[in-house]
Amino acid sequence: MVDEGRPARRAYRSSRRAAAARLTRGRVVRAAAAVFMECGWSGATVGAVAARAGVSVPTVEALFGTKARLLKAAIDVAIAGDDEPVPMLERPWAAAALRAGSAPEFLSTVDGVLAVAQARSAGLVLAVFDGAARDPGLAELAAQMLAQRAVMAAWIVDGLSRHAPLRPDGSRDEAVDTVWVLMDPAVFDRLMRRPDWTPQRYGRWFATSVLRLLAPDRATSAPPPPDDGGTDHE
Repeated sequence: MVDEGRPARRAYRSSRRAAAARLTRGRVVRAAAAVFMECGWSGATVGAVAARAGVSVPTVEALFGTKARLLKAAIDVAIAGDDEPVPMLERPWAAAALRAGSAPEFLSTVDGVLAVAQARSAGLVLAVFDGAARDPGLAELAAQMLAQRAVMAAWIVDGLSRHAPLRPDGSRDEAVDTVWVLMDPAVFDRLMRRPDWTPQRYGRWFATSVLRLLAPDRATSAPPPPDDGGTDHE
């Protein structure tokens, strides 16, 4: 006699295991972000991450393989704000930005996402570049970070050009390079060290700078400042 209920029980157990594995992975990623932020690349160890996450070192190694992959996972989650396997440019905010009716509206959507992503991830990305200067094993990850920023910069330039022509005295490549520099996490980190700067002010500065540097005139007026509690002082 066939036990028709057994497959359902196996599926239930499998679902529970998958959910538990995802929770463990998320706990490890959060622990890694904290350890890398506190200790940098050189000072962070897989053992320290495992201890903070409350798991064994073999568990961390089974999930991520290497310390570099662990850092990459922490950066991906920090940038996106979650661990959903959806690329940044395929998320709802990107579709909303592309539906914008003007250059300022487009950049207003972008700068809000960029500001919070920088606040969560800039320190981790800088740890990659700092470690890559001394550890060849991080060179590949550093190159990935630079390439990802270039893709985002190109997307922003192309999105802006749907609403406002780029300056005639510059090329698209130069425009992408300009946005790429404005997005540099080192720039964000330096500005956040000033007492009167906030992530919201950085976002507004980014959007205004893109318009001033890439658009041919000020007809594309800067987006209105967000309400951040009146902490910004121009």
